[in-house]
Amino acid sequence: MMKIGICGTGLMGATMAQIFAEKGYETCIWGRTEASLERGRKIITLEADAPLRFTTQLEDLKQCDIIIESIVENLAVKQDFFERLSEIVDSETILATNTSGLSMNRICERVKGKERFLGMHWFNPSNLIPLIEIICNEKTEQRYVDAVYELAKAIGKKPVICRRDVPGFIANRIQFAVLRECMDIVEKGTATIEDVDAVMKYGLGFRYAAYGPFEVADFGGLDTFYHISEYLNQDLCDAKEPQKTMRELYEQGDYGVKSGRGFYDYSAGKGEEAVKIRNRKFKDMKECLDKWETYGKE
Repeated sequence: MMKIGICGTGLMGATMAQIFAEKGYETCIWGRTEASLERGRKIITLEADAPLRFTTQLEDLKQCDIIIESIVENLAVKQDFFERLSEIVDSETILATNTSGLSMNRICERVKGKERFLGMHWFNPSNLIPLIEIICNEKTEQRYVDAVYELAKAIGKKPVICRRDVPGFIANRIQFAVLRECMDIVEKGTATIEDVDAVMKYGLGFRYAAYGPFEVADFGGLDTFYHISEYLNQDLCDAKEPQKTMRELYEQGDYGVKSGRGFYDYSAGKGEEAVKIRNRKFKDMKECLDKWETYGKE
């Protein structure tokens, strides 16, 4: 695949377009208005001769091999968008959504050619985090999954396949299971927010940066993990609703970095500095991961 269409000019859409153009793919980014395109231009930093063009006309995406949508996270809007897009583009054009949790089956209900529709979930910041989740709907054909998998690898990403259309896919199911237990620990007075974060960063996260949970269990010994699970699983949090800590912050309008306060204080410029530090950490971590890929191959 050489012709890439990106729909959406926010941070995710713009950085995705930049990644493809930097890799030499002929890329076209679509925005609803000229104002939205201008927003995308301010985010993207490329050489003048880079193979990237901007448009407000969906018809300009007609010859693309794949179109990746990253517009507003609203089911009805995405359904309308893909219904219209599927009537315009070539019948073999792959249609992918960058939703972080909406149902593939629901989004493509009115799509012409559901077999070529799938999820391609990138992680923010998309230029630093290597993971991409590929999510099937109930009619997605394997040849399209394979094509997107190879495309993700070609741009230096680490793709995984979610073979069933389940809420949260893979990453968010794991992320929210961890967060739920972390909040339960804090709410019961077992540990502070700071200490829970320290456990993750300097213990579990340290391991998980190098090995996944199944690999960690293998190294630890499945007999040990089995016996721990016999008593610990019974005591783990299984809350079905948003927990008190999260609910109170939400109701107060404390959304984290974006609002200046969440579990931590990001006011008075601390939020901007936190984002810079995060990006530096992610960049250094990605360089480590790239180096680790060579281990055992020398």
